Amino acid sequence: MRADVAGLVSEPGKTALLIIDMQNDFVIPGAPVAAPGAVGITPAIADLARRSRAKGFPVVYTQEMHRADGSDFGIELEFEPPHCLEGTPGLDIVDDLKPEPGDRLIRNKRRYDAFLGTDLDFVLRGAGAENLIVTGVCTDICVSSTVQHARNLDYRCFVVSDASAGTSPQRHEAALLCLEHVFAHVGTASEITQVFRL
Repeated sequence: MRADVAGLVSEPGKTALLIIDMQNDFVIPGAPVAAPGAVGITPAIADLARRSRAKGFPVVYTQEMHRADGSDFGIELEFEPPHCLEGTPGLDIVDDLKPEPGDRLIRNKRRYDAFLGTDLDFVLRGAGAENLIVTGVCTDICVSSTVQHARNLDYRCFVVSDASAGTSPQRHEAALLCLEHVFAHVGTASEITQVFRL
C-alpha cells in the first residue's frame, strides 16, 4: 500500500465495509464454485466486521442469487455451473459471517458487478459512505467487477488483500495487481485497520 494513502482519505468516518458473496456455494470446499482460500479469509473478514461495527461503519453484504429454473443466468452458465439458487442453502451467507442486526444485505445480485440491478449504490449513499473497505470473493470476478464500477461512481476503494480470495492464487494476485493501478488501494487487513483506525 502507498505510504501516503491515509492522507487520501479526507473523510475516514464516511466508510463502509463491503463483504462480497461470502456464501456457501463460493466458500464451502466442494461447493459448485468454491474459491480456493475462501475459508481461510473468513476470520479476517469477521474481525474487520467487528471492528467496523464498533467504529460505527456500515457493514454491507452482497448475496448472489439466481432463480431455481436458471432463467436469469444469461451467458454466465457458459463459464460456470449453476450456483446460489433460490431455495437452496448454497446462497446463504456462511455461518461464521452471518449478518448482525443493523447490517445491510444486498440481495438479488444477478451479475458479477454488485451494483448492476441492485440497490447497493442507494444503500451506500444513504449511509453517507465515500470510502469502501472491500472484502470477499472472488477477487478476479465479483470483487474486481464491483470495485471497477465503484471507482467509476467515485467511491474510494480499499481492497483487503488477505480478506479476499480468487478462483486461484494466481488470479487473485493478478486481479490485485490490476486493481491497484487506478481502481483501488490494496493493502493487508493490518494496513487497512491502521488507515481507518479500526
